[in-house]
Amino acid sequence: MSLIHKYIQDSEYYVIDVNSGALHVVDEIVYDLLDDNSLREKEELLENFKNKYTVADIEEAYGEILSLIEEEMLYTKDLYREIAMGIGETESYIKALCLNVIHDCNLRCKYCFADEGEYHGARSVMSAEVGMKAIDFVIEKSGPRRNIEVDLFGGEPLMAFDTIKEIVEHAKVQEKLHNKSIRFTMTTNATLLNDEIMKYMDENMGNIVLSIDGRKSVNDKVRVRADGTGSYDRILPKIKKMVDMRDKSKAYYARGTFTRENTDFFEDIKHMADLGFKEISIEPVVLPNEHALSLREEDLPVIFEQYDKLYKEMLQRHKDGNEFKFYHFNIDLKGGPCVYKRISGCGAGHEYIAVTPDGDIYPCHQFVGNKDFLMGDIYNGMHNKKMELEFKEAHIYNKPKCTDCWAKFYCSGGCQANNFNFNGDMHIPYEIGCKMQKKRIECAVALKAKTMEK
Repeated sequence: MSLIHKYIQDSEYYVIDVNSGALHVVDEIVYDLLDDNSLREKEELLENFKNKYTVADIEEAYGEILSLIEEEMLYTKDLYREIAMGIGETESYIKALCLNVIHDCNLRCKYCFADEGEYHGARSVMSAEVGMKAIDFVIEKSGPRRNIEVDLFGGEPLMAFDTIKEIVEHAKVQEKLHNKSIRFTMTTNATLLNDEIMKYMDENMGNIVLSIDGRKSVNDKVRVRADGTGSYDRILPKIKKMVDMRDKSKAYYARGTFTRENTDFFEDIKHMADLGFKEISIEPVVLPNEHALSLREEDLPVIFEQYDKLYKEMLQRHKDGNEFKFYHFNIDLKGGPCVYKRISGCGAGHEYIAVTPDGDIYPCHQFVGNKDFLMGDIYNGMHNKKMELEFKEAHIYNKPKCTDCWAKFYCSGGCQANNFNFNGDMHIPYEIGCKMQKKRIECAVALKAKTMEK
Protein backbone atom coordinates (compact mmCIF):
# COMPACT_ATOMS: atom_id res chain seq x y z
CA MET A 1 0.00 0.00 0.00
CA SER A 2 1.31 3.46 -0.93
CA LEU A 3 1.69 5.65 2.14
CA ILE A 4 3.24 8.52 0.21
CA HIS A 5 3.27 9.63 -3.41
CA LYS A 6 6.20 11.51 -4.88
CA TYR A 7 6.42 13.10 -8.31
CA ILE A 8 8.18 15.83 -10.26
CA GLN A 9 6.24 18.69 -11.83
CA ASP A 10 8.13 21.27 -13.87
CA SER A 11 11.45 20.44 -12.12
CA GLU A 12 9.94 20.76 -8.62
CA TYR A 13 9.87 17.78 -6.24
CA TYR A 14 6.56 17.01 -4.51
CA VAL A 15 5.67 14.48 -1.83
CA ILE A 16 2.07 13.80 -0.74
CA ASP A 17 1.34 11.92 2.46
CA VAL A 18 -1.61 9.81 1.37
CA ASN A 19 -3.55 9.43 4.61
CA SER A 20 -3.10 12.90 6.08
CA GLY A 21 -3.07 14.79 2.78
CA ALA A 22 0.02 16.72 3.88
CA LEU A 23 2.00 18.13 0.96
CA HIS A 24 5.74 18.65 1.01
CA VAL A 25 7.77 20.51 -1.57
CA VAL A 26 11.23 19.01 -1.07
CA ASP A 27 14.74 19.10 -2.49
CA GLU A 28 16.18 16.30 -4.58
CA ILE A 29 17.98 14.49 -1.76
CA VAL A 30 14.84 14.13 0.39
CA TYR A 31 12.93 13.03 -2.72
CA ASP A 32 15.52 10.34 -3.41
CA LEU A 33 15.60 9.00 0.13
CA LEU A 34 11.85 8.43 0.32
CA ASP A 35 10.13 5.23 -0.83
CA ASP A 36 6.38 4.88 -1.30
CA ASN A 37 5.73 2.44 1.52
CA SER A 38 8.36 3.07 4.19
CA LEU A 39 11.61 4.78 5.09
CA ARG A 40 14.64 2.54 4.74
CA GLU A 41 17.36 2.32 7.39
CA LYS A 42 19.89 5.15 7.32
CA GLU A 43 22.81 2.78 6.74
CA GLU A 44 21.20 1.38 3.61
CA LEU A 45 20.55 4.87 2.25
CA LEU A 46 24.12 5.94 3.01
CA GLU A 47 25.39 3.00 0.98
CA ASN A 48 22.93 3.46 -1.89
CA PHE A 49 23.53 7.18 -2.36
CA LYS A 50 27.21 7.49 -1.38
CA ASN A 51 28.18 8.39 -4.95
CA LYS A 52 25.55 11.13 -5.24
CA TYR A 53 25.45 12.87 -1.85
CA THR A 54 27.82 13.41 1.07
CA VAL A 55 27.36 11.55 4.35
CA ALA A 56 26.60 14.83 6.13
CA ASP A 57 23.89 15.77 3.61
CA ILE A 58 22.24 12.36 3.82
CA GLU A 59 22.25 12.42 7.62
CA GLU A 60 20.74 15.92 7.68
CA ALA A 61 18.00 15.00 5.21
CA TYR A 62 17.30 11.76 7.09
CA GLY A 63 16.87 13.72 10.33
CA GLU A 64 14.37 16.07 8.66
CA ILE A 65 12.39 13.08 7.40
CA LEU A 66 12.30 11.52 10.87
CA SER A 67 10.98 14.79 12.28
CA LEU A 68 8.13 14.82 9.77
CA ILE A 69 7.27 11.22 10.63
CA GLU A 70 7.19 12.07 14.34
CA GLU A 71 4.93 15.05 13.60
CA GLU A 72 2.59 12.67 11.71
CA MET A 73 3.08 14.41 8.39
CA LEU A 74 4.75 11.49 6.60
CA TYR A 75 3.91 7.78 6.44
CA THR A 76 0.80 8.34 8.54
CA LYS A 77 -1.67 5.57 9.32
CA ASP A 78 -5.02 5.10 7.63
CA LEU A 79 -7.72 6.38 9.99
CA TYR A 80 -10.69 5.96 7.68
CA ARG A 81 -11.13 2.26 6.93
CA GLU A 82 -13.27 1.66 10.01
CA ILE A 83 -15.46 4.65 9.15
CA ALA A 84 -15.91 3.34 5.61
CA MET A 85 -16.88 -0.14 6.71
CA GLY A 86 -19.71 1.30 8.80
CA ILE A 87 -21.21 3.39 5.99
CA GLY A 88 -23.77 0.75 5.03
CA GLU A 89 -25.31 0.87 8.49
CA THR A 90 -25.97 4.63 8.43
CA GLU A 91 -29.26 6.20 7.34
CA SER A 92 -29.37 7.56 3.77
CA TYR A 93 -30.61 11.08 3.08
CA ILE A 94 -30.83 12.61 -0.39
CA LYS A 95 -28.91 15.84 -0.86
CA ALA A 96 -28.87 16.21 -4.66
CA LEU A 97 -31.30 15.60 -7.48
CA CYS A 98 -30.69 15.48 -11.22
CA LEU A 99 -34.02 16.41 -12.74
CA ASN A 100 -34.19 15.24 -16.36
CA VAL A 101 -36.83 17.72 -17.40
CA ILE A 102 -36.67 16.60 -21.01
CA HIS A 103 -35.44 13.63 -22.98
CA ASP A 104 -34.99 15.53 -26.21
CA CYS A 105 -32.44 17.90 -27.67
CA ASN A 106 -32.14 20.34 -30.56
CA LEU A 107 -28.47 19.42 -31.14
CA ARG A 108 -27.03 16.12 -32.30
CA CYS A 109 -23.65 16.07 -30.54
CA LYS A 110 -21.64 13.14 -31.84
CA TYR A 111 -20.36 12.03 -28.43
CA CYS A 112 -23.58 12.40 -26.40
CA PHE A 113 -23.94 9.69 -23.75
CA ALA A 114 -27.68 10.41 -23.63
CA ASP A 115 -28.36 9.17 -27.17
CA GLU A 116 -29.05 12.70 -28.48
CA GLY A 117 -31.24 13.36 -25.46
CA GLU A 118 -33.44 10.28 -25.78
CA TYR A 119 -31.62 8.14 -23.18
CA HIS A 120 -32.19 5.09 -25.39
CA GLY A 121 -35.96 5.51 -25.16
CA ALA A 122 -38.68 7.75 -26.55
CA ARG A 123 -38.41 11.52 -26.63
CA SER A 124 -40.44 12.92 -23.74
CA VAL A 125 -40.94 16.05 -21.66
CA MET A 126 -41.47 16.19 -17.91
CA SER A 127 -44.77 17.67 -16.84
CA ALA A 128 -44.82 20.35 -14.18
CA GLU A 129 -46.73 17.93 -11.95
CA VAL A 130 -43.95 15.31 -12.11
CA GLY A 131 -41.31 17.98 -11.52
CA MET A 132 -43.10 19.33 -8.47
CA LYS A 133 -43.65 15.82 -7.13
CA ALA A 134 -39.91 15.18 -7.54
CA ILE A 135 -39.16 18.29 -5.48
CA ASP A 136 -41.57 17.10 -2.78
CA PHE A 137 -39.92 13.66 -2.86
CA VAL A 138 -36.39 14.97 -2.40
CA ILE A 139 -37.49 17.30 0.41
CA GLU A 140 -39.11 14.37 2.19
CA LYS A 141 -36.06 12.13 1.71
CA SER A 142 -33.52 14.79 2.66
CA GLY A 143 -34.17 14.18 6.36
CA PRO A 144 -32.12 16.54 8.55
CA ARG A 145 -30.18 17.93 5.58
CA ARG A 146 -31.08 21.56 4.98
CA ASN A 147 -29.23 22.20 1.70
CA ILE A 148 -30.48 20.48 -1.45
CA GLU A 149 -29.03 20.73 -4.96
CA VAL A 150 -31.30 20.33 -7.99
CA ASP A 151 -29.69 20.14 -11.43
CA LEU A 152 -32.03 20.86 -14.31
CA PHE A 153 -30.81 18.53 -17.02
CA GLY A 154 -31.71 17.03 -20.37
CA GLY A 155 -31.40 16.67 -23.34
CA GLU A 156 -31.71 20.40 -23.57
CA PRO A 157 -33.65 21.65 -20.53
CA LEU A 158 -34.52 25.04 -22.05
CA MET A 159 -36.83 23.23 -24.46
CA ALA A 160 -39.03 22.86 -21.35
CA PHE A 161 -38.54 26.40 -20.04
CA ASP A 162 -42.17 26.98 -19.00
CA THR A 163 -42.16 23.75 -17.01
CA ILE A 164 -38.89 24.73 -15.33
CA LYS A 165 -40.43 28.00 -14.14
CA GLU A 166 -43.33 26.13 -12.52
CA ILE A 167 -40.97 23.68 -10.82
CA VAL A 168 -38.73 26.44 -9.46
CA GLU A 169 -41.68 28.45 -8.12
CA HIS A 170 -43.01 25.34 -6.39
CA ALA A 171 -39.59 24.74 -4.84
CA LYS A 172 -39.44 28.30 -3.51
CA VAL A 173 -42.71 27.78 -1.66
CA GLN A 174 -41.81 24.33 -0.34
CA GLU A 175 -38.32 25.20 0.87
CA LYS A 176 -39.78 27.85 3.18
CA LEU A 177 -42.43 25.50 4.50
CA HIS A 178 -39.87 22.77 5.27
CA ASN A 179 -36.92 24.95 6.32
CA LYS A 180 -34.80 23.85 3.37
CA SER A 181 -32.50 25.71 1.01
CA ILE A 182 -32.85 24.49 -2.57
CA ARG A 183 -30.15 25.58 -5.01
CA PHE A 184 -30.87 25.13 -8.70
CA THR A 185 -28.26 24.60 -11.40
CA MET A 186 -28.74 24.11 -15.12
CA THR A 187 -26.70 22.52 -17.90
CA THR A 188 -27.60 24.01 -21.28
CA ASN A 189 -26.27 24.02 -24.82
CA ALA A 190 -27.11 27.76 -24.93
CA THR A 191 -28.91 27.62 -28.28
CA LEU A 192 -32.21 28.84 -26.87
CA LEU A 193 -30.91 31.63 -24.67
CA ASN A 194 -32.63 34.98 -25.12
CA ASP A 195 -32.96 38.08 -22.95
CA GLU A 196 -35.96 36.77 -21.02
CA ILE A 197 -34.43 33.37 -20.34
CA MET A 198 -31.03 34.81 -19.42
CA LYS A 199 -32.57 37.21 -16.93
CA TYR A 200 -34.55 34.38 -15.37
CA MET A 201 -31.54 32.08 -15.17
CA ASP A 202 -29.32 34.75 -13.67
CA GLU A 203 -31.89 35.38 -10.94
CA ASN A 204 -32.79 31.76 -10.20
CA MET A 205 -29.83 29.51 -10.98
CA GLY A 206 -27.07 29.14 -8.41
CA ASN A 207 -24.83 27.73 -11.14
CA ILE A 208 -25.09 27.63 -14.92
CA VAL A 209 -23.10 25.19 -17.06
CA LEU A 210 -22.80 26.47 -20.63
CA SER A 211 -21.66 23.92 -23.20
CA ILE A 212 -19.07 24.88 -25.81
CA ASP A 213 -16.13 22.76 -26.93
CA GLY A 214 -13.53 25.45 -27.45
CA ARG A 215 -12.26 26.46 -30.89
CA LYS A 216 -14.84 26.89 -33.65
CA SER A 217 -13.24 24.16 -35.77
CA VAL A 218 -13.40 21.70 -32.87
CA ASN A 219 -16.87 22.64 -31.64
CA ASP A 220 -18.45 22.53 -35.08
CA LYS A 221 -17.20 19.02 -35.82
CA VAL A 222 -19.07 17.48 -32.91
CA ARG A 223 -21.64 19.91 -31.49
CA VAL A 224 -23.87 20.00 -34.54
CA ARG A 225 -27.47 20.88 -35.27
CA ALA A 226 -30.01 18.48 -36.77
CA ASP A 227 -29.03 19.64 -40.27
CA GLY A 228 -25.34 18.86 -39.57
CA THR A 229 -24.18 22.48 -39.32
CA GLY A 230 -22.05 23.69 -36.44
CA SER A 231 -23.32 25.62 -33.41
CA TYR A 232 -20.34 27.85 -32.49
CA ASP A 233 -21.37 31.10 -34.16
CA ARG A 234 -24.88 30.80 -32.77
CA ILE A 235 -24.00 30.00 -29.16
CA LEU A 236 -20.83 32.01 -28.47
CA PRO A 237 -22.47 35.49 -28.34
CA LYS A 238 -25.22 34.10 -26.10
CA ILE A 239 -22.78 32.40 -23.74
CA LYS A 240 -20.68 35.56 -23.47
CA LYS A 241 -23.76 37.65 -22.73
CA MET A 242 -24.96 35.14 -20.12
CA VAL A 243 -21.55 35.15 -18.43
CA ASP A 244 -21.38 38.95 -18.47
CA MET A 245 -24.66 39.06 -16.53
CA ARG A 246 -23.24 36.97 -13.67
CA ASP A 247 -21.51 38.93 -10.94
CA LYS A 248 -18.62 37.38 -9.03
CA SER A 249 -20.90 35.80 -6.42
CA LYS A 250 -22.78 33.77 -9.03
CA ALA A 251 -21.22 30.62 -10.44
CA TYR A 252 -21.00 29.46 -14.03
CA TYR A 253 -18.84 27.17 -16.12
CA ALA A 254 -18.05 27.33 -19.80
CA ARG A 255 -17.85 23.58 -20.22
CA GLY A 256 -16.55 21.50 -23.08
CA THR A 257 -15.59 17.95 -23.94
CA PHE A 258 -12.42 16.80 -25.64
CA THR A 259 -12.34 13.70 -27.82
CA ARG A 260 -9.82 11.85 -29.95
CA GLU A 261 -10.40 14.59 -32.54
CA ASN A 262 -8.81 17.25 -30.28
CA THR A 263 -6.28 15.67 -27.96
CA ASP A 264 -4.55 19.05 -28.22
CA PHE A 265 -7.34 20.38 -26.00
CA PHE A 266 -5.02 22.80 -24.23
CA GLU A 267 -5.59 25.03 -27.25
CA ASP A 268 -9.35 24.89 -26.61
CA ILE A 269 -8.91 25.83 -22.95
CA LYS A 270 -6.59 28.68 -23.94
CA HIS A 271 -9.09 29.80 -26.57
CA MET A 272 -11.85 29.98 -23.97
CA ALA A 273 -9.61 31.83 -21.51
CA ASP A 274 -8.67 34.31 -24.24
CA LEU A 275 -12.40 34.89 -24.84
CA GLY A 276 -12.58 36.11 -21.24
CA PHE A 277 -14.13 33.10 -19.51
CA LYS A 278 -12.87 32.76 -15.93
CA GLU A 279 -14.56 29.45 -15.07
CA ILE A 280 -13.65 26.74 -17.55
CA SER A 281 -14.02 23.00 -17.79
CA ILE A 282 -12.89 20.82 -20.68
CA GLU A 283 -13.52 17.20 -19.75
CA PRO A 284 -12.46 13.94 -21.39
CA VAL A 285 -15.11 12.14 -23.40
CA VAL A 286 -16.20 8.75 -22.10
CA LEU A 287 -17.22 6.46 -24.92
CA PRO A 288 -16.96 2.75 -25.75
CA ASN A 289 -13.56 1.75 -27.10
CA GLU A 290 -14.95 1.05 -30.56
CA HIS A 291 -16.35 4.59 -30.98
CA ALA A 292 -14.34 6.74 -33.38
CA LEU A 293 -14.15 9.61 -30.86
CA SER A 294 -13.18 7.52 -27.82
CA LEU A 295 -9.94 8.11 -25.93
CA ARG A 296 -7.45 5.25 -25.87
CA GLU A 297 -4.31 4.24 -24.05
CA GLU A 298 -2.09 5.47 -26.86
CA ASP A 299 -3.59 8.97 -26.54
CA LEU A 300 -2.43 9.40 -22.93
CA PRO A 301 1.08 10.83 -23.55
CA VAL A 302 -0.40 13.67 -25.63
CA ILE A 303 -3.18 14.22 -23.09
CA PHE A 304 -0.68 14.38 -20.21
CA GLU A 305 1.35 16.90 -22.20
CA GLN A 306 -1.76 19.09 -22.49
CA TYR A 307 -2.25 19.09 -18.72
CA ASP A 308 1.41 20.05 -18.25
CA LYS A 309 0.96 22.93 -20.70
CA LEU A 310 -2.17 23.99 -18.85
CA TYR A 311 -0.30 23.94 -15.52
CA LYS A 312 2.34 26.31 -16.90
CA GLU A 313 -0.24 28.57 -18.54
CA MET A 314 -2.31 28.87 -15.37
CA LEU A 315 0.76 29.53 -13.25
CA GLN A 316 1.90 32.29 -15.60
CA ARG A 317 -1.56 33.87 -15.71
CA HIS A 318 -1.65 33.81 -11.92
CA LYS A 319 1.63 35.73 -11.83
CA ASP A 320 0.28 38.17 -14.43
CA GLY A 321 -2.96 38.76 -12.50
CA ASN A 322 -5.07 37.32 -15.32
CA GLU A 323 -5.94 33.91 -13.93
CA PHE A 324 -8.89 31.63 -14.62
CA LYS A 325 -10.20 28.54 -12.87
CA PHE A 326 -10.11 25.09 -14.45
CA TYR A 327 -12.66 22.72 -12.96
CA HIS A 328 -10.44 19.65 -12.83
CA PHE A 329 -7.59 21.58 -11.21
CA ASN A 330 -9.76 22.76 -8.30
CA ILE A 331 -8.23 21.24 -5.18
CA ASP A 332 -8.10 22.11 -1.48
CA LEU A 333 -4.80 21.45 0.32
CA LYS A 334 -6.22 22.49 3.69
CA GLY A 335 -8.46 19.51 4.29
CA GLY A 336 -10.63 19.28 1.19
CA PRO A 337 -14.02 17.59 1.21
CA CYS A 338 -15.34 15.84 4.30
CA VAL A 339 -14.07 12.36 5.07
CA TYR A 340 -17.33 10.79 3.92
CA LYS A 341 -17.14 12.38 0.47
CA ARG A 342 -13.48 11.44 0.08
CA ILE A 343 -14.39 7.83 0.78
CA SER A 344 -17.65 7.58 -1.18
CA GLY A 345 -17.53 10.21 -3.92
CA CYS A 346 -20.69 11.77 -5.37
CA GLY A 347 -23.13 9.59 -3.44
CA ALA A 348 -24.92 8.24 -6.52
CA GLY A 349 -27.74 5.88 -5.65
CA HIS A 350 -28.14 6.91 -2.03
CA GLU A 351 -27.41 10.65 -1.61
CA TYR A 352 -27.82 11.64 -5.23
CA ILE A 353 -30.50 10.42 -7.65
CA ALA A 354 -31.81 11.18 -11.12
CA VAL A 355 -35.51 11.45 -11.98
CA THR A 356 -36.81 10.95 -15.53
CA PRO A 357 -39.72 12.76 -17.21
CA ASP A 358 -41.96 9.84 -16.15
CA GLY A 359 -40.86 10.06 -12.52
CA ASP A 360 -38.61 6.97 -12.52
CA ILE A 361 -35.61 7.05 -10.19
CA TYR A 362 -32.09 6.03 -11.23
CA PRO A 363 -28.80 6.23 -9.29
CA CYS A 364 -27.59 9.10 -11.50
CA HIS A 365 -28.15 10.63 -14.92
CA GLN A 366 -25.62 8.29 -16.57
CA PHE A 367 -27.61 5.20 -15.58
CA VAL A 368 -30.92 6.58 -16.91
CA GLY A 369 -32.44 4.24 -19.47
CA ASN A 370 -30.71 1.12 -18.18
CA LYS A 371 -33.64 -0.71 -16.60
CA ASP A 372 -31.26 -2.89 -14.56
CA PHE A 373 -30.61 0.24 -12.49
CA LEU A 374 -34.20 1.37 -12.02
CA MET A 375 -34.48 2.09 -8.28
CA GLY A 376 -38.14 3.05 -8.01
CA ASP A 377 -40.23 6.12 -8.73
CA ILE A 378 -41.26 9.33 -7.03
CA TYR A 379 -44.73 7.93 -6.27
CA ASN A 380 -43.81 4.68 -4.56
CA GLY A 381 -40.31 5.51 -3.38
CA MET A 382 -36.91 3.85 -3.77
CA HIS A 383 -38.00 0.25 -3.30
CA ASN A 384 -34.75 -1.29 -4.56
CA LYS A 385 -32.99 -1.18 -1.19
CA LYS A 386 -30.48 -3.82 -2.25
CA MET A 387 -29.20 -1.59 -5.05
CA GLU A 388 -29.13 1.42 -2.77
CA LEU A 389 -26.92 -0.52 -0.37
CA GLU A 390 -24.68 -1.70 -3.23
CA PHE A 391 -24.03 1.90 -4.26
CA LYS A 392 -23.51 2.98 -0.68
CA GLU A 393 -20.91 0.29 -0.08
CA ALA A 394 -19.10 0.79 -3.41
CA HIS A 395 -16.53 3.02 -1.71
CA ILE A 396 -12.75 3.04 -2.01
CA TYR A 397 -12.22 0.34 0.62
CA ASN A 398 -14.39 -2.07 -1.34
CA LYS A 399 -12.51 -1.41 -4.58
CA PRO A 400 -9.32 -3.51 -4.48
CA LYS A 401 -7.41 -1.36 -6.99
CA CYS A 402 -8.30 1.79 -5.07
CA THR A 403 -7.33 0.55 -1.62
CA ASP A 404 -3.61 0.69 -2.42
CA CYS A 405 -3.75 3.80 -4.61
CA TRP A 406 -2.23 7.12 -3.56
CA ALA A 407 -5.01 9.12 -5.27
CA LYS A 408 -7.97 7.43 -3.58
CA PHE A 409 -8.89 10.34 -1.29
CA TYR A 410 -8.91 12.75 -4.24
CA CYS A 411 -10.95 10.74 -6.76
CA SER A 412 -13.00 8.60 -4.32
CA GLY A 413 -12.79 5.59 -6.61
CA GLY A 414 -13.93 7.28 -9.79
CA CYS A 415 -17.34 7.49 -11.44
CA GLN A 416 -19.55 4.49 -10.65
CA ALA A 417 -21.22 4.67 -14.07
CA ASN A 418 -17.92 4.74 -15.95
CA ASN A 419 -16.60 1.86 -13.86
CA PHE A 420 -19.69 -0.22 -14.62
CA ASN A 421 -19.96 0.69 -18.29
CA PHE A 422 -16.36 -0.29 -19.02
CA ASN A 423 -15.91 -3.21 -16.64
CA GLY A 424 -19.40 -4.44 -15.78
CA ASP A 425 -18.56 -3.79 -12.14
CA MET A 426 -18.65 -0.56 -10.11
CA HIS A 427 -15.77 -1.87 -8.03
CA ILE A 428 -13.28 -1.91 -10.91
CA PRO A 429 -12.06 1.58 -11.92
CA TYR A 430 -12.26 2.82 -15.49
CA GLU A 431 -8.54 2.62 -16.16
CA ILE A 432 -7.95 5.37 -18.72
CA GLY A 433 -10.07 7.77 -16.67
CA CYS A 434 -8.09 6.78 -13.59
CA LYS A 435 -4.76 7.58 -15.24
CA MET A 436 -5.99 10.96 -16.48
CA GLN A 437 -7.35 11.76 -13.03
CA LYS A 438 -4.00 11.05 -11.39
CA LYS A 439 -2.23 13.35 -13.82
CA ARG A 440 -4.75 16.12 -13.16
CA ILE A 441 -4.33 15.71 -9.41
CA GLU A 442 -0.56 16.03 -9.68
CA CYS A 443 -0.87 19.20 -11.75
CA ALA A 444 -3.58 20.62 -9.49
CA VAL A 445 -1.61 19.99 -6.31
CA ALA A 446 1.54 21.55 -7.76
CA LEU A 447 -0.41 24.56 -9.08
CA LYS A 448 -2.08 25.13 -5.72
CA ALA A 449 1.27 24.86 -3.92
CA LYS A 450 2.92 27.36 -6.27
CA THR A 451 0.06 29.87 -6.18
CA MET A 452 -0.05 29.70 -2.37
CA GLU A 453 3.61 30.65 -2.11
CA LYS A 454 4.28 34.01 -0.52
